[in-house]
Amino acid sequence: MKIAILTDSNAGIDINEAKELGVHLAYTPIVIEEETFYQEDGLTKEKFYAELKSDKNITTSMPSPGDIMDRWDKLLDEGYEQIVYIPLSSGLSNSCHAAIQLSEEYDGKVQVVDNHRISVTMRQAVLDAIWMADNGKDAKEIKEALEANAFDSIIYLTVDDLKYLKKGGRISSSVALVGGMLKVKPILKFDIGTLDSFKNCRGLIKAKTVMIEEVKRIVTTDYAEDFEKGNVHILAASSADEEETKKWVNEIQEA
Repeated sequence: MKIAILTDSNAGIDINEAKELGVHLAYTPIVIEEETFYQEDGLTKEKFYAELKSDKNITTSMPSPGDIMDRWDKLLDEGYEQIVYIPLSSGLSNSCHAAIQLSEEYDGKVQVVDNHRISVTMRQAVLDAIWMADNGKDAKEIKEALEANAFDSIIYLTVDDLKYLKKGGRISSSVALVGGMLKVKPILKFDIGTLDSFKNCRGLIKAKTVMIEEVKRIVTTDYAEDFEKGNVHILAASSADEEETKKWVNEIQEA
């Protein structure tokens, strides 16, 4: 059976990687100073971060229902018999629930996965879907498998600057002001489909150490059996430059 794996920009898969993997992308609209941009129109990660650092007003919006259905129709017209669509966690966006409702018009040909994931764990779900499709699973079986282990993942993240959390409404102006003065770096945790506060640290070095130690604790307790079998993926992401990102990955590998 010919199955299309479709995800959105929140999985961190760019256009070139999508082509290599054989994955299809639904692009999330990025609104910069009231002008809408898409990754497919040349909005690279580098350009996005440059615009973010310039203090421009940046927001995202979910793909319109019409755009999503047009994408499904095109894939089916291209000869795909079924579609597995893996959107952003329903805990962070209404787009997942909207897509589930739309899929009811496709007689089971479109399976929308409420995977409760984002970023690197969402990307891993896409890779798992590819593997299952290559090994004979149909779209419904892939959806059920991905949703069954949706919560078997945890993300810890920290930021170097609190102003973006303030602009996004995650923290108040007063907390951002005090945090900036005290050089507090918050660690956030994403494990049940939503983003929550985990711990505040003095300085980025301390925050990185705490994240690494927490991951080490988890893989020797909650996921000890899977870790011993080699069934645990440890993934790293960064919006820093290439040199700083390599240092971060090396710290994790050494730990």
